[in-house]
Amino acid sequence: MKKTINGLTVFLISTVLIMSCSKDNDPVDDNLFVGTYKGSVSYSETSGNTEISTDDGRVTLVKVGDSYNFDFSDGIPSLKGIKIDKNENILISSDGGVRIDEGNLTIAYTKDGEVWGANCTR
Repeated sequence: MKKTINGLTVFLISTVLIMSCSKDNDPVDDNLFVGTYKGSVSYSETSGNTEISTDDGRVTLVKVGDSYNFDFSDGIPSLKGIKIDKNENILISSDGGVRIDEGNLTIAYTKDGEVWGANCTR
């Protein structure tokens, strides 16, 4: 009887350990990419002749539901509601203008005559 209880205990502990070490934990779902990236940022608007560019800028990435917002420094307007697709451990916007991996953020996004750019790292 004692051997049966010991065997059952070892089995239960092993089961709990195996289940707690699941590989289904996707870093994209854990907001791994959310945060602030630093580097060069730029913005231009063709209709208003606005141009902003700096090598010492910031982009803060915020996940809102199923989309992402990109808040820029230096008076650059934010990009909001960007849909991102997951490709292994890389995030790419549906239109290909935004690419995020573990430590890099690259933006070349155009919308309604406005162009946002970024080449940043964490």
